[in-house]
Amino acid sequence: VNVAPEPEFFLFEEDEDGRATTKTGDAGGYFDLAPKDLASDVRRDIIYGLEEMGFEIEASHHEVAQGQHEINFEYDDVLSTADNVATFRTVVRAIAAQHDLHATFMPKPIPRINGSGMHTHMSLFEDGENAFHDEDDEFDLSGTAHSFLAGILEHAEALAAVTNPTVNSYKRLVPGYEAPVYVAWSDRNRSALIRKPAARVPGASRIEARFPDPSCNPYLAFAVLLNAGLDGIERDLDAPDPVRENIYEFDEQKRQEYGIETLPKNLGDAVDALEADEEILSALGPHIGEKFVEAKTAEFQDYLVDVSEWEIDRYLETF
Repeated sequence: VNVAPEPEFFLFEEDEDGRATTKTGDAGGYFDLAPKDLASDVRRDIIYGLEEMGFEIEASHHEVAQGQHEINFEYDDVLSTADNVATFRTVVRAIAAQHDLHATFMPKPIPRINGSGMHTHMSLFEDGENAFHDEDDEFDLSGTAHSFLAGILEHAEALAAVTNPTVNSYKRLVPGYEAPVYVAWSDRNRSALIRKPAARVPGASRIEARFPDPSCNPYLAFAVLLNAGLDGIERDLDAPDPVRENIYEFDEQKRQEYGIETLPKNLGDAVDALEADEEILSALGPHIGEKFVEAKTAEFQDYLVDVSEWEIDRYLETF
C-alpha cells in the first residue's frame, strides 16, 4: 500500500506574549512568489530540516488562502507515510516557531476562505507492479482500482469521522471553497470526493481522496481508508460513472438525478455514521473504536452547549 498525502497548513504571526494569532504575514495566493509570498524563506528552512531527517521533498508552494502553504513529500508504504505525517507536523511547527510564527494544521482557522486539506493519494502494488493500473481502461484504472474507490465512496460518511475528526473540520467541508463534500469521483475536476489524477510517469495510476484534513490521526485515517477500499475489492463493488461536471454548480434536483450523496454536515452526524458502519468501526479495533466514538461524542456535545462569538455579535443586541 503506497500513500502520498499533501498536508496543508497556515503560518500565523504571534502576539507580544508569544501566543498564536490568526494574522497572516503575507497577501499571497496560489503559487504566488515573493514579494507577495513572504514565507518562502520559512518553507525553505522547513524543507532543509525535513531533508536532514530523510524526507524526499517533491514540491513546495503557497496555497490559495493568505498565509496558507503546502509542502509535498515522496510517497512511501502506508505505515512509513503515517510516521512521516506525524514527523512532518512536528518539524513544521518547530521551524515556524524559530521564525516567530505559529504553524497550524487546524482545518479552517479563518472563516470564508479556503481551509486546509490533506489530499491523500493511494495505490496498491503486487509483486512490484501497480495493481491500480490498466492501460486498456479509459481512465487507466484496473478493476481493482475501480472496486477500491467504490469501497471508499460506499463508506464515505463513516470515514469522515476519522479523516475529518474535529468540529472545525466541517467548517472546511462546505461548497465553494475547493473542499469536496459530494460523494462521487472524477478524472477531470476537483469537486468530487475522489479524483483520478493524471499520471506523471507511465503506469503511475492512483486515486486521490480529497476529503481528509491534516488534523486527523494519520494512522487511523489511513487504516480506515484502506479498510474501506479493501472491502470494495473483496465485495467486487462497481464504481459509479465519474462525474466530469462541476458538482458545485448542481442544484439539489440534478444531484438526485446523478445519485450523489453528501458527506455529514457536522462531527455528530459523522460519528453516528461511524457507529452504524461495522466495517469501518472494526478497522479501528474494539478498544480504539469505542474510545474514539466516546471522545468525539463528548467533543461534539461540548460544542453544542457552547455559545460562539458569532452568536453574541449577531443576537445579543438584536433580541
